[in-house]
Amino acid sequence: MTDPIASLLDQLNGVIAGKAAAIRLAVCCLLARGHLLIEDVPGVGKTTLSQALARSLGLMFRRIQFTSDLLPADILGNSIFDRETGRFVFHPGPIFAPVVLIDEVNRATPKTQSALLEAMEENQVSADGVSHPLPHPFFVIATQNPRQQVGTFPLPESQLDRFLMRLELGFPDRAAEREMLVGRDRREMLGDLPEVLAAEQLAQFQHAARRIHVAPALLDYLQNLLAASRDLHPTGLSPRAGLGWLHAAQTWALMAGREMVLPEDVQSVALAVAAHRLEPPSGLAPRPGQDSGRELARQLLASVSIE
Repeated sequence: MTDPIASLLDQLNGVIAGKAAAIRLAVCCLLARGHLLIEDVPGVGKTTLSQALARSLGLMFRRIQFTSDLLPADILGNSIFDRETGRFVFHPGPIFAPVVLIDEVNRATPKTQSALLEAMEENQVSADGVSHPLPHPFFVIATQNPRQQVGTFPLPESQLDRFLMRLELGFPDRAAEREMLVGRDRREMLGDLPEVLAAEQLAQFQHAARRIHVAPALLDYLQNLLAASRDLHPTGLSPRAGLGWLHAAQTWALMAGREMVLPEDVQSVALAVAAHRLEPPSGLAPRPGQDSGRELARQLLASVSIE
């Protein structure tokens, strides 16, 4: 692994104890130019991880708290009439930042959730017939409360598909929790975090990941997985999901210091990339006896052999 990426992982692991696997996937998602969804109960470090990542990259960070009364203009910005010029002037909203944390994304109504679709897919915002480009890099980290909690609106499949990965941090183990109890306050630690990966280096690694070699046999394996997913699930994995899965596997290989993708790279990112896309329709919680997205993703990997 290259030194800057290793330094980034070490620094993040120092802030979020006991979650090395999730942190590695979060960094992989960033380097693969994707967006990240973190679904978990409150208080396990979702916001802290987002802030630590932004500070470690030296990037401007914005947090948007989603609520049921939030409007699309509160996120994207709006046009205000300027008396001096006699025309409407667009004022960018908080989405115009390199790293954006959307806290409790499923607390907002579907109308507000849909405001993110163009921004996450095309890296731009359209207002009054004019397209406004978003910064580069542009990385959205959204947190989501468990779907069974009161006051949540399920994310539609079109929105879920725009998140390259979904992670769950979970509760820390006993040793990590003890470290948190006796160690420094995490908010103090965030204030002292130095920049370990500059924006220019980030862009170089993102570009390098796309150049990692992918053999035809590996592409056959990935396409077999995509085809099999459509037999396991009513919709299966979309072409966008397949492309994102490939980019995540290339990035995983880059982080391992290799110049080509192995089947193990595809498998290592599989649950994070595929599980949220294989959930029961309409984002509803699985019925008793019904397989969850994670279980379907495991079945998918087990059903397709590496030839």
